[in-house]
Amino acid sequence: MPQERNASHQILTVPNAMSLLRILIVPFFAWRYLQGHVAQAAVLLVVSGLTDMLDGLVARKFNQITDLGKMLDPFADKLTQGVVALCIAIRFPAIRLLLLLFILKELLMLCCALVLLKKHKRPCAAKWYGKVATVMFYVSVSAIVAMDWVGLMKPNTFNIAAYIMLGLTGLMMAYAAFRYFQIFLSILRDGEPEEQPQITRRG
Repeated sequence: MPQERNASHQILTVPNAMSLLRILIVPFFAWRYLQGHVAQAAVLLVVSGLTDMLDGLVARKFNQITDLGKMLDPFADKLTQGVVALCIAIRFPAIRLLLLLFILKELLMLCCALVLLKKHKRPCAAKWYGKVATVMFYVSVSAIVAMDWVGLMKPNTFNIAAYIMLGLTGLMMAYAAFRYFQIFLSILRDGEPEEQPQITRRG
């Protein structure tokens, strides 16, 4: 429909503003967290997580799904996840390996998306397993930041709760990466994903 085509090319929308806000929060989170102001960093992370949950809902409810949003939202997700993981890895070397795996997984997915765009193919829409992995990541890192805030996390020590949360999140992220890679190969080969995605903008 003409109206939907016009909507897809809009730039100034509430969901896009939320995604931009998440991108702007990233350096402030890193600055406050690495300076030891954990409470302030935790608040910024909560705000980022809330906007991440709301922007897709707003986009669908008010027909504000845009081409820019389809790129901006996942970029904000990956940037936030990567920087938060890096900051936690710097502060807590004991869980550095698991966090490094998260970063490598996100870089792999980003490379796949860039390959598709270079070949003028559209990356697939978000799937439920990607959304679940994102939510689990936010819950895990928020819990770790909260434990750090109240003094339950110490550098260079083994924290069983942190390992369990990150381990479960890592398994979900690995599953999501495997499924997305299957779809990536399908699009690369045939030009269409093996599953027809619902029209959505985030996850």
